[in-house]
Amino acid sequence: MSDPATAAAGHRGARITAITSGKGGVGKTFVAANLAAALARAGQRVLVLDADLGLANLDVLLNLAARVTLHDVFTGRASLDEALQPAPGGFSVLLAGSGLVEYSRMTPEVRDKLLDVIAQVRPRFDQVLLDTGAGISDVVLFTISLADEVLIVATPEPTSLTDAYATVKVLATTQAPRPMRLLVNQTRRPAEGRAVHAQLQQVVDRFVNPTLVEPLKLALVGEVPADEAVRESVQRRQLLMESLPGCPAAVALGAAAARLLPP
Repeated sequence: MSDPATAAAGHRGARITAITSGKGGVGKTFVAANLAAALARAGQRVLVLDADLGLANLDVLLNLAARVTLHDVFTGRASLDEALQPAPGGFSVLLAGSGLVEYSRMTPEVRDKLLDVIAQVRPRFDQVLLDTGAGISDVVLFTISLADEVLIVATPEPTSLTDAYATVKVLATTQAPRPMRLLVNQTRRPAEGRAVHAQLQQVVDRFVNPTLVEPLKLALVGEVPADEAVRESVQRRQLLMESLPGCPAAVALGAAAARLLPP
């Protein structure tokens, strides 16, 4: 099926990856920021766009002051160039505001403004990571529709898997086909991520793929082990890839980022 938002975004310039999750608390923003740092280290020009429009927290994670935000661009109070700012790790960020009720639903005006921002940033970067909100609200779904591929972040917890499946189902049945990948965060034992991936793919094969023209095959982009260094870096508001690049979680994130690089 065709998707007007994807068609409008086109496929020139940056590859756009929507990083999303079925539920909050799985480390989605942490993953997005550290993947961006790893991609930048590999020589990519990277932008992380905080697309959790009403509940943004990328600025907190990176210890940045959100002086000019996406909200300011949308309302004409600032230009896009004024809103783009450098982040630790060698990538750029476009921060969003927090506590803005007007972004709790997708209006035609917000839709058009977001399309315009994507069109402007795409030629300027190699990789654009959209750090979406959690769940399947209309704002989240529209944001995801702008991406060339989707990276779903989940943990081995049953509630996370249930919500990840719900997200996959909605995306597969309502949006244009595109690569869909899975990153399993906070694994507790070796190969747990592969087991989670196999379990999720089995459910997709049984309940979703019979409804699709082309079957959906989730690609496992990586599994990130539970690591005390993660909690420490978050509390210090530092990128794990910068502060402790040799720890197990950072090594796993680096390997995942390598799989997002163009061939």
